[in-house]
Amino acid sequence: MPLKVKKQLKENSQSLIFRFTKKIKATGILMEVKRRMFKKREKSRPLKKRAALKKEEKRKEYEKLKKFRKV
Repeated sequence: MPLKVKKQLKENSQSLIFRFTKKIKATGILMEVKRRMFKKREKSRPLKKRAALKKEEKRKEYEKLKKFRKV
């Protein structure tokens, strides 16, 4: 879906650019591009499992230190 903006009679380039950016924002193209650009990849199963085990280990260590009033 190409977006076309033609220069009107006696319109300067600044107002043309302003009109173009307004149309881009209105169509939502800019938001879609940003969403695609910064999309996060999902982690693989082994990575998720390793992270969960590490988190659980840290939690247990924290509970142990908390029990002995070291935290």
